[in-house]
Amino acid sequence: MSQEPSAPVEQVRFVVLDTETTGLNPRKDRIVTIGAIGVVNHEILIEDSFEALLRLEYNSSAVTVHGVTREQSLAGMDERTALERFLAYLGDGVIVGHHIGHDVESLNAGYERWFGFRLKNASLDTMALALHLERDGAFAGREAFREFSLDALCSLFGIVPHDRHTAPGDAFMTALVFQRLLRLAVANGRTTLSRVLEPFEE
Repeated sequence: MSQEPSAPVEQVRFVVLDTETTGLNPRKDRIVTIGAIGVVNHEILIEDSFEALLRLEYNSSAVTVHGVTREQSLAGMDERTALERFLAYLGDGVIVGHHIGHDVESLNAGYERWFGFRLKNASLDTMALALHLERDGAFAGREAFREFSLDALCSLFGIVPHDRHTAPGDAFMTALVFQRLLRLAVANGRTTLSRVLEPFEE
C-alpha cells in the first residue's frame, strides 16, 4: 500500500477510526474504547479490524453512555498496551473518521504520555470530504446538508445506523459512509490521496 500524495486512492490503506472518551478534553479525559476497520480499494475489510476496551479505575456517566459497565471497564486493557497494539495495527495507514481531530488528539495525548511522540499518519475527516463533494456538485439532486453529524451522512446515503456510540459500531458506520464518499470523490476527479486529504475552507 502507498501513502504517497500522488497515490491513487485504490492503492491506499485507509483505517477508519472511532474512539469513545470520558469527555472532550484530550489532555484531561481518557479513552474508553477504540474501534477501527480497514478500507482498501473501496472495500471494507472486516478481517482488517481492531477493537480495544481500556481499563478505567472509575466509571462515570460518560463511560456508561458507551454501553460499558464498571466491571467491563475494570477488566479492560491498560492504556499503554492498548496504544502499543493500535500502533502496530495502524502501521502507515491513513486515519479516517468523522470530525477525526478529537480522536487523533485523544490518541496523541496517550502516545505523548507514555512514549513521548505523536502520530505521524495523515488523517482525513469525512465531514471535510463531504463538504468538498457538496461544493463539487456531487450531491446534485439530493437534499442539502442541514447538519454535520454522522447520522446526517448516514441519512444522506440511506444507511441505517446500528450500534451507535460504541467505537466499533461507529467505526463501521463511518466506514460505510466513507466508502460511498470515496466512490463519489473518484467520480468527481478526486482520484489521488492528496485530493481527498485537502482541508475544507469556507
